[in-house]
Amino acid sequence: MKRDQGCRSVSLLACAPIPPIPWTERKSNRNEPRFPAYVKEGTKPLLIGFERAPIVAAGARNLSSKDIGLDKSESGTFTGQKQHCRRCVTDKRNPTLVPARHTNLADTIEVNAVHTFHRGQDVLSFPTNIAELFPKKFAYRMDAFSEILSGVKLNGAVFFNAEFSAPWGFSAQKRIADTLAPGAAHFLLYHLVVDGSAFVEMADGVTLELSSGDVVIFPNGDAHHTSSKGTKPPFPNYGINDKIRARDLSPLHAGGGGKTSRFVCGYMTCDPHISRPILSGLPPVFKVNIRTDRSGQWLESSILHLVDEAVSGRVGSEAMLAKLSEVLFVDTLRRYVAGLPDGQRGWLTGARDPIVGKSLGLLHRRVAHPWTIASLADEVGISRSALVQRFTRYLSEAPMAYLTRWRLQLAARLLEKTSRGVAEIAGDVGYESEAAFNRAFKRAFGRPPGQYRRDQKAHLAMRPTNGRR
Repeated sequence: MKRDQGCRSVSLLACAPIPPIPWTERKSNRNEPRFPAYVKEGTKPLLIGFERAPIVAAGARNLSSKDIGLDKSESGTFTGQKQHCRRCVTDKRNPTLVPARHTNLADTIEVNAVHTFHRGQDVLSFPTNIAELFPKKFAYRMDAFSEILSGVKLNGAVFFNAEFSAPWGFSAQKRIADTLAPGAAHFLLYHLVVDGSAFVEMADGVTLELSSGDVVIFPNGDAHHTSSKGTKPPFPNYGINDKIRARDLSPLHAGGGGKTSRFVCGYMTCDPHISRPILSGLPPVFKVNIRTDRSGQWLESSILHLVDEAVSGRVGSEAMLAKLSEVLFVDTLRRYVAGLPDGQRGWLTGARDPIVGKSLGLLHRRVAHPWTIASLADEVGISRSALVQRFTRYLSEAPMAYLTRWRLQLAARLLEKTSRGVAEIAGDVGYESEAAFNRAFKRAFGRPPGQYRRDQKAHLAMRPTNGRR
């Protein structure tokens, strides 16, 4: 764009007073106009890409964004005040007034601002990234969390329903997976506290206090003790194992006659290859309360209703209960991710970040696409260096390294679950050359794809199978 002697305005995103960047980085496209967007990294502005068609207020000409004075109001909107172009006033030219405007960012996302060139000089105050100002809005554009879960087959069930009176306690051993889901590749356990309170103690001594509405999840099905306050193992034999083996959901009543606590317990099985990005970011145990909003309260009441129906023997109640068990697990994960501190690193917090989350969503949605760092940066709307820096900050590896590892995880799953040829699988996960795929797979798994498939079949043949869903 040629800078002329008069004032020209270009619409941008919300502005913050940080130093300008040369206009030479501006891209032009007659058919699809783009406008530069920036983020602040420390005190320096970084060009992250170009937004499509921000809204321009009528009459917003010949003014710099510095002169407009955008202010954020309590309602979450930006208001531009009537101002004069100070440089034009200095030059004794006729100033142009900018009408006051009120742009609701919750509806429009983009916000008005003005970029002015006056006599060859840049008068712009550069913007902060709009996605960082309104992360919840941008989260809807690309959801990496849902992309992972959409490819995961979750099998779940509620297996235990009990009301204990203090003092009480029971232990869950890791081998419970062989009883509930023999042959499962990965097993997760959870307890929903319906009424009362409890304490959970892990083998390493980590203790959690639970209250009504809490869901405690054990992502790896680790052994633990659950008890009333002050009660230590060994615990009495309440016949819990017999009820679990019989798939009996009628409530177990046990304990010493004191304060009561009611539990509903369930489990989930999933594919460890597809679920690994999520599972690797979870602690051995965590809790979330689902009574903080109406959706959680509805979910809890629905599960309890279906437990009662299953006890009465109503047709289809167990199948519906299994589905709601899966929904409870996903909802608990969502709540846990939403509550993670901003400074934490890992896949889960990265997926929540507007830039890294969009990158992850694209990579997972179009895994076979011939991605390069340049093409991914262009899709996300950020510079290559800024994308690599931001991605690595959360995931400790560059986007292309992450993509390679994810492709090979998908390939390993296909080798285990299907009889498709190696060349076909290589193409499905984004490799144009079977030889290149074989080399990459061997580096990651220590053996070529064909040998990996044979070893997995031999291993599965030795494991017990689960006749139930």
